[in-house]
Amino acid sequence: MAIDPLPWLEYRWSFDFPAAMLPAIVTRLRGTPARLEELLRDAPETIRQRPAAGGWSVQEHAGHLVAVEPIWQVRLSEYLAGAAALTAADMGNRRTEAAEWNNHPLAEVLAVFRSARAALVACLDALTLEDAERTAHHPRLDRPMRLVDMCLFAAQHDDHHLAAIHERLGSLT
Repeated sequence: MAIDPLPWLEYRWSFDFPAAMLPAIVTRLRGTPARLEELLRDAPETIRQRPAAGGWSVQEHAGHLVAVEPIWQVRLSEYLAGAAALTAADMGNRRTEAAEWNNHPLAEVLAVFRSARAALVACLDALTLEDAERTAHHPRLDRPMRLVDMCLFAAQHDDHHLAAIHERLGSLT
């Protein structure tokens, strides 16, 4: 594709869809590990781990998905506890940087992500429509966000990194 992925912080959000879309959004979240595995299945280590000028390698993008998975769990807990505001994400990506994902076997990165995402999806599968409509303040967006909106936000974040991986792999092969 000849279009560079839009930087994550430039995404604009409109959460004007029905909360009853939650099952479809959770299905999308459930599918991310399989889509990630398919993207990386045939990518040689030398390609996956090649540093990018001013950015992450393919494998570091995959590791980033592992690194941010705890924020989705924390925020889900906050919604269910009735918190007024959500925990802020680490915009410096310290967990991603500190993990040195290129030093991990790809199979480990994928397995850890699959396990963490399965745990999140199991919690989301148990939600009611009332839960999906719970609202809390999102710190970076500085606006109220429903739990279902947070799920879409997470799915878009996944897709942003999958697109970055796809583009990077295409430019390296």
